[in-house]
Amino acid sequence: MESLSPVFSVHELNEYVDLMLGHDPNLSKLTVDGELSGCKRHPNGHLYFTLKDELASVSCVMWRQNVQSLRFLPRDGMRVRLVGSAALYTRDGRFQLYATALQKQGEGDLFAAFCKYRDSLAALGWFDEAQKKPIPKLPTCVGVVTSASGAALQDIRNIIGRRFPKMPIRLYPAAVQGGGAAAEIANAIRRADAERVCDVLIVGRGGGSMEDLWAFNEPPVAEAIHDCTIPVISAVGHETDFSISDFVADLRAPTPSAAAELAVPEYEKLQSGLADTAIRLRNALQTGVAAKRNRLELLWSDAVALRAERKLADARQRNDGLLQALSTETDRRLERTRQQTQLLGEHLLAYSPQKTLARGFALIFDAERRIVTDAAAVSAGDPITVRLHSSAVTAVVTGKEDTDGTGTLL
Repeated sequence: MESLSPVFSVHELNEYVDLMLGHDPNLSKLTVDGELSGCKRHPNGHLYFTLKDELASVSCVMWRQNVQSLRFLPRDGMRVRLVGSAALYTRDGRFQLYATALQKQGEGDLFAAFCKYRDSLAALGWFDEAQKKPIPKLPTCVGVVTSASGAALQDIRNIIGRRFPKMPIRLYPAAVQGGGAAAEIANAIRRADAERVCDVLIVGRGGGSMEDLWAFNEPPVAEAIHDCTIPVISAVGHETDFSISDFVADLRAPTPSAAAELAVPEYEKLQSGLADTAIRLRNALQTGVAAKRNRLELLWSDAVALRAERKLADARQRNDGLLQALSTETDRRLERTRQQTQLLGEHLLAYSPQKTLARGFALIFDAERRIVTDAAAVSAGDPITVRLHSSAVTAVVTGKEDTDGTGTLL
């Protein structure tokens, strides 16, 4: 018996379901309470997100003209009341809600748990800047904790390969989503820390909903990052996503690609910088040598002048010494000469005519005032003067007598 049921193509089926949904008054204008997750703002201004509760979730979209009327910024974990309609996205056969308005109702349970754990770690001082380790300027190896099959790993490899082609990369694979992911991430971090092969460690994954990224908010990951002795760069999700690992890590990167840029320098810029540094060092060295040479020449000139001054001072001192010695010797010799002269004077005085006359001798002068030393020099009748010690006597020669040369008369 031939079936009377219609046969649909996939496209016809989806359009039929969409038509039925559109004619249901309960779905054409509805209000739904739930928690936001996976919020993504498209470049064209449309907002895509998931609305969920403890048991289920539903995809949602809000067109740009409605987004512009929002008075708050939707984010993961926020509780909202959605006003809109239900429909089927016929191309994919996906049931979704089209929101025309969102009203903020508070924070969701997941976000509240995130804030509570974040605040508790902040109170312990785990986020203090004083605890942050500096990222090395030029690591010898970069470690990466992420999924071995994720796009984040490929992005990191591409960026590092372009910036520093020969930089070694060591992967510590771990599940980054789902049950057990937090334990795998923590074990991978501790394994990298124990091996001590890497100088810096990138921990992260690509974008996703708050639930997708939740493993990086769990205590095992936070504790492993806090205990790690290797500097850690956290790179979880997109720029607008924040996780506990971002706060505990030594540095937060907005994306895995940005983490790769922060982990390694650009090789060409580094080479150029080294060349510039070499030039500056050479110039500085030349300038320093020239300055030292000038200083040395100045010091040498000063030394020569000082040496000449010292030589002059030494000569003056020696001259003063010689003058002093000469003066002393002159005084000594003058004193000795004075003493000798005095002695000679005394001797001369002892043999002076006055002394001789005082002993009873006399001097005889002829009429010409010549001393008469021989009787032959005068004749009888010649006047003479006899000089005594203190007086003189005039006389006339009356006669002469010969002696034996000793004064004795013959």
